[in-house]
Amino acid sequence: MSDKDFHEKDEKMVDEKDEKELEKHHEKVEERDMLSTIAWAAILIWAGLVFLGHNLGWWQALGLNVEQRWYFIGIRQLMAFNTFHMIALGAGFIIILEVLARLLIPTFHSRVGGKLVLAAFFIGWGLSPFLNWYVIWPMMLIALGVSVMLGGLLRKK
Repeated sequence: MSDKDFHEKDEKMVDEKDEKELEKHHEKVEERDMLSTIAWAAILIWAGLVFLGHNLGWWQALGLNVEQRWYFIGIRQLMAFNTFHMIALGAGFIIILEVLARLLIPTFHSRVGGKLVLAAFFIGWGLSPFLNWYVIWPMMLIALGVSVMLGGLLRKK
């Protein structure tokens, strides 16, 4: 067997080994991603409950004045708390619960910086009728920048 044949055979074995390791990695990611699937399913369920609650008058019975508008009537609508704000607020809290689960349960451990930024966006959007966006958006950009910077600095080499 020549050196060339031996080298080609060795490369095929390495490629097969790398391919098997990559498949194992994808399987682990899919197993761990079950938490994200559950979180997004919970967000959809929450959205359905919010719309159902509005349609059946649950929010009014609880003393909440939650409007449901499918059209834009002006800047005043942005200041009114509506179903989409309630959905966004709930989605933000669900994502924070997912982040906490990822941090506390070793099986689901992964990077959470992006999820925290997404949760902050949803919570900010949900609370937008009560918060000053001139302060919130710059703070979110700063948080995103800090998250990216820390991720780059702390990344394993």
